[in-house]
Amino acid sequence: MRKLMNVLLASTALLPQAVFAAEAADAAEAEASEIVVLGKGETKQVQEVGQRDISVLLPGTSPLKAIEKLPSVNIQSADAFGNYEWSTRVTIRSFNQNQLGFNFDGIPLGDMTYGNHNGLHISRVISPENIGSVRVTQGAGSLGTQSTNNLGGTVETFSMDPLDRFGGQANATYGSDNTMRGFVRLNAGSAEGPRGYVSYGYGSTDKYRGVGKQDQHMVNAKVVVPLGEAALDGWFSYSDRREQDYQDMSLDMLNRLGYGWDNIAGDYALAIQLADIGNNRGDTGAPVSNAAAGTTYPGKITSVDDAYFDASGLRKDTVASIGFKSPLGEGLDVALRGYYHHNRGMGLWATPYVPSPNGVPISIRTTEYKIDRTGLFGKVNWKAGINTLSVGGWFETNDFNQARRFYGLESRTNPGRSFREYPSNPFFTQWEFDFNTETLQYFVEDRVDLGDLKVNFGWKGFKVTNEATAVVQASFPQGKIDATDWFQPHFGLNLAMGPNAEVFAGFTQATRAFASATTTGPFSTNQTGFDSIRDTLKPETSDTYEFGARYNSPVFNGVAGIYLVNFHNRLLAAASGPSIVGSPSVLQNVGSVRSVGFEAAGDLKLGGGFGLFASYSYTDATYRNDVYNLSGSLLAAIKDKTVVDTPKHMLRGELTYDRGALFGRIGLNYMSKRYFTYTNDQSVPGRTVVDASIGYRLTDKIELQLNATNLFDEQYLGTINSGGTGNSGDRQTLLPAAPQQFFATVKFGF
Repeated sequence: MRKLMNVLLASTALLPQAVFAAEAADAAEAEASEIVVLGKGETKQVQEVGQRDISVLLPGTSPLKAIEKLPSVNIQSADAFGNYEWSTRVTIRSFNQNQLGFNFDGIPLGDMTYGNHNGLHISRVISPENIGSVRVTQGAGSLGTQSTNNLGGTVETFSMDPLDRFGGQANATYGSDNTMRGFVRLNAGSAEGPRGYVSYGYGSTDKYRGVGKQDQHMVNAKVVVPLGEAALDGWFSYSDRREQDYQDMSLDMLNRLGYGWDNIAGDYALAIQLADIGNNRGDTGAPVSNAAAGTTYPGKITSVDDAYFDASGLRKDTVASIGFKSPLGEGLDVALRGYYHHNRGMGLWATPYVPSPNGVPISIRTTEYKIDRTGLFGKVNWKAGINTLSVGGWFETNDFNQARRFYGLESRTNPGRSFREYPSNPFFTQWEFDFNTETLQYFVEDRVDLGDLKVNFGWKGFKVTNEATAVVQASFPQGKIDATDWFQPHFGLNLAMGPNAEVFAGFTQATRAFASATTTGPFSTNQTGFDSIRDTLKPETSDTYEFGARYNSPVFNGVAGIYLVNFHNRLLAAASGPSIVGSPSVLQNVGSVRSVGFEAAGDLKLGGGFGLFASYSYTDATYRNDVYNLSGSLLAAIKDKTVVDTPKHMLRGELTYDRGALFGRIGLNYMSKRYFTYTNDQSVPGRTVVDASIGYRLTDKIELQLNATNLFDEQYLGTINSGGTGNSGDRQTLLPAAPQQFFATVKFGF
């Protein structure tokens, strides 16, 4: 650690000399390896990070962590890697994760939320070492994006292409909390013939608080086959991820129990005692199970919800795709891709609210998921004179099964089940539903090149039909609902202002389809509630206006912009009671949101191998209406309140050095306070976090890298609203962030 700080301080001391001694060769070399590509020539805010930038992050880190430096992008996670799905959150320009679009090589990933009904998390599709680039569009995204979620932006991840030779890479990482990660990739092929790679990655880390482990096996494979002027490519991935959860906290719990408090997986006897006390007090609604336990919780514990025994998320995913692209004639080309995704997943929770049949006052409650998605998308481009016309479409059919089951524990002294394994033989299935979602989307776009002025305009449209069928009936509804909007227009322009500067402006309208699950969307209510809204519920829509300017030179690249977003028909189903209980609620349109903001980012080549990147964003997002229930009674007075989880200020800075054998990076991430209730009566303070990395290339094939996350051991809340969002008051919905951690990696190329 001392050596790391000495190098960073020495680098800082050399800055003035580096600035004044910068030569054209240094600038040209730096330009070829920009930290962030700032969207030159685009008609909207677009930024892209590449493999060079991702590679200096902690190995195994989610690609989402690579984009958190970009303006208006708010990434939250309770772990250093950004892979812990219960905690991972993405918001852009105040839009939350299920209102954003996510793609991998064009394959839709749905909204990437926990327990996703229409996709999966990017960390279960591709190992970070295989990523070529990640592109963020802060507005509503391009017309051709395969997404019906992207009201407020898109995040597109692209795999790297295979090399045209035999070679490979092997990485090994060890660090804090017994973190171990290994990665190996083999590549083979030729310039004129087929080429491909296959990789295997394994990562494991102990929880930094509490007892448990999070690990993942990942296999990736990609092949490219030239067919004359055409090309065929294929992708395959398999992921087996198992993560034991951290305890959701409230402000009260943090004050009473501290930031190190967690689930009590290492103390089964205490878990039984707390469940017995909760039963004796009537806290769980169950009858007295052990009078000898009394009614007084031990220590600073005041509720059975203060400490669950254990919880986990288990996910297995297979993704496969095959793509074809070819010219069809002069100025005409076509691209097609078909894909398949299968998922089996479970969320496990040791619930004291439902006892096991043998008298153990705890059982395992699961929410179980199965996904089978098949889709096809493609487009035709035709270039004629000053026009480039694109027409494309996307079709997907998605079968999603969701169930709530309970599994018994062995005895009062031995749970007899592991939360890292898929349980079998449930004693009760509370409900099970089959959901079918069919998506049909098309787009038309024309890009007109008028020299210094470039204009693009077009529209997209979709029809998404959701249908629920009960397998094991409960209070949730059956039936069909659809969202249809065949005309969502887009217009944009880009005007060059000389060789280095340009201005851009655009307008985009977008619509979001409904979700198909009992845990979110219109099917999360009961049959009466669903029947009352199925013909009147409106899908959420957004109108995005943006204007900005860019400057690009060999030494400096920068962008600044302003935007206005009007968000209509906001859907809300207010959470009630502890997250572990779960109960139906009626989804309804509750008004609109207005967001206005300013964004800026700049990348400065300082010479001598040094680079500086910084971004700033200001967001003013407010609810425009109070919330009333269907009978007209006031539920929440939130008009003019700030949208939850929307910091007004975000500032990111990054100093990099890469020349010869030595390379390094130190990054600063500031975020102002965030509200976690709709009425803004509860918030978490702002925080500043610093990460750093330093590396040394022993040869052109061997590299050493050290990473420090949360370098100065800042104690702060990483994720908010993990357990839902309440109108007001404290709530068990906060997750502390990971403390200071250190990691060492050795990389071999061959």
